[in-house]
Amino acid sequence: MRDMMSMMKKAKEIQEKMQQIQEEMTNLQMIGTAGGGLINVTLNGKNTITAIKIDPSLLKPEESEILEDLIMAAHNDAKTKIEIAMEEKTKSMTAGLPLPSGFKFPFS
Repeated sequence: MRDMMSMMKKAKEIQEKMQQIQEEMTNLQMIGTAGGGLINVTLNGKNTITAIKIDPSLLKPEESEILEDLIMAAHNDAKTKIEIAMEEKTKSMTAGLPLPSGFKFPFS
C-alpha cells in the first residue's frame, strides 16, 4: 500500500511538472532569421507567428520571390528553435523520472 501511495504522489508531481512545462512553452518566444538577418520571424511556443521584420532593401517587386523564400526560411529557423527549447525543457523537468525510452509528451 505504501508503494501505491508513493506512486500516486510521484504521478501527481509529474502532472504538475508537465502543466508547468506547457505554460512555460506557451510563453516562449523564438526569433528565426534568414538572409543574414534581413528577415526575422518571431514565433511563440504554439508555433504562431507573432512578428515579422523585413529589411526595406527587400521590398522591391523584383525581389518578391527571394522575400518569400527568406520568410519561409526564417519561420522554419524559429520553429526549429522552439522545438529544441521544448525538448530541452522537457528533459530537464523529467530528469530522474522512470519514463520509457522514446516517450513523447502530447505537447512536445
